[in-house]
Amino acid sequence: VQLVESGGGLVQAGGSLRLSCAASGSSFSINNMGWYRQAPGKQREFVVVNTSGGGSSSTIYADSVKGRFTATRDNAKNTMYLQMNSLNSEDRAVYYCKAVVFGKVYWGQGTQVTVSS
Repeated sequence: VQLVESGGGLVQAGGSLRLSCAASGSSFSINNMGWYRQAPGKQREFVVVNTSGGGSSSTIYADSVKGRFTATRDNAKNTMYLQMNSLNSEDRAVYYCKAVVFGKVYWGQGTQVTVSS
């Protein structure tokens, strides 16, 4: 499974960005996809995870982004999006897409998000 993120960039505080994660190489639906981020000098941290299957879907957000970030999925395109609003300096990080397929974890290469004050 290959994951390719895009959409990062430089944005002013209070602005918005939309990240995309395109998945390929899996013959099966990816039931678990999410976003993590890693700020300079810090450990990678959880942002959001979406799990789906059996006709149901669940999305869980980190408290730090709840109400500001929205994750959606386009299963037809095998793509997950992360709409990020009201960005602040603490959101500055490299954002990584993660997928779990039959218990195996895959990561994308990351996309940089920089927030200027």
